[in-house]
Amino acid sequence: MHILIVEDEKPVRQELTLLLKRACYEVTALTSFHDVGASVRSADPDLVLLDLNLPEESGFDIIKKLRVFSEVPVIFLTGRAEMTDELNGMLLGGDDYITKPFAPPVLLARIAAVLKRTKGAGEEQQRLACKGVTLDLARGRISHEEKQAELTRNELKILYYLFSHPDRIVTRTELIEYLWDNRIFIDDNALSVNMSRIRAKLEETGVRDLIETKRGMGYIV
Repeated sequence: MHILIVEDEKPVRQELTLLLKRACYEVTALTSFHDVGASVRSADPDLVLLDLNLPEESGFDIIKKLRVFSEVPVIFLTGRAEMTDELNGMLLGGDDYITKPFAPPVLLARIAAVLKRTKGAGEEQQRLACKGVTLDLARGRISHEEKQAELTRNELKILYYLFSHPDRIVTRTELIEYLWDNRIFIDDNALSVNMSRIRAKLEETGVRDLIETKRGMGYIV
């Protein structure tokens, strides 16, 4: 699922981006707010996190424009806690209204709830399949035929990224930045260790050679 962040405060925007990527969402964060409607149309997200206090127009004005051409789910994420603002946001077509500061687990739960309600993101959409192997995002495991293996968070994220980009080489740098965001603090060997564990778990389910190493380039499924 692809989430578009419309938030002008850089620290909050960065926090949200990191949180959502770690939760295995695809994330786009706007840094220009000149024509948010056009940006939403171009990005075609599954959900928009929308601040109210933006530099060029308010979140209320933006959702009015969005609802002319799109039913994309919108969650207001704002420091404005007045009941009238929340009511106005919902009447204009918002799907939820969350005030800052937010608790990350609660935010993730409410995003998942909105997606499930509006996009039909049931259990079947919490799974990815590649060459006979099923990745169950909700349960954090892989399965092949009748065999299963549990995954750690990083193993799940690696396979999610690979399964989401099939038939192309994913570089080690790309995976490191996706997993840990700041590669300066990560030993490059950590990725190799995770890949070895993933391959061992794939073998437990009877699968070999699902992930091909392209020496000097990266990995491909």
